[in-house]
Amino acid sequence: MNPVAFTIFGLEIRWYGILIALGVLIGTFLALRETRRLGLNEELILDLLIWAVPLCLIGSRLYYVIFNWDLYKDNPLEIINIRNGGLAIHGTIIVGIIVAIVFCKVKKISFWTLADICSPSLILAQAIGRWGNYINQEAYGRPTNLPWGIMVNGVKVHPTFLYESIWDFLVFLFLIWYRKKKKKVDGEIFLLYLSLYSFARFFIEGLRVDSLMLGQFRVAQLVSIVGFFVPAVIFYLRRRKAQ
Repeated sequence: MNPVAFTIFGLEIRWYGILIALGVLIGTFLALRETRRLGLNEELILDLLIWAVPLCLIGSRLYYVIFNWDLYKDNPLEIINIRNGGLAIHGTIIVGIIVAIVFCKVKKISFWTLADICSPSLILAQAIGRWGNYINQEAYGRPTNLPWGIMVNGVKVHPTFLYESIWDFLVFLFLIWYRKKKKKVDGEIFLLYLSLYSFARFFIEGLRVDSLMLGQFRVAQLVSIVGFFVPAVIFYLRRRKAQ
């Protein structure tokens, strides 16, 4: 598939960017609706987006560049060229959490409440954005003979982007169901989001052939181990304290 959707005044508009923007827009709509349901000020979400979107984009790119420095050290101008991909979701999540914590302290609101509101939107946006990897012919897995494999450069490979997209959408549905439960502690939706995403990402990452590496280890798997166990422990401790 052609990664360029259309051209305006000589500027190529790529599907990758369109899908990311679509994920942000749909996620924003869902977060605003949940904010209204809880009787909170909708401007909180919009104010957060003003800071979070550009900073998370920068964080996503820097994360990718740091662990791929050999590709950029001789051509640093390529660092700002994100049109061909090269964004890491873990960079987005890490920077997003930092921005949200600072934002909540400034606004004097609960981080856990805001994180719960945004978490279903985040995982849905991830599910949508993964299709940009397919169009860019990236984030695929090792060779396979399975019937649902896709052809990349003449080789049938695992569609790891699809595995992650399906899992993300299932997590989204679960979080939407879970937030309707009456007995839960603030922050549980957010903590479940982190743990459930990290659980699947660890195994999916093991199939990929383009992983960011730290020595002999896949960076995403290391982050996923932390991203699964730390939120799970916090979930348990907060629930126990509430009881």
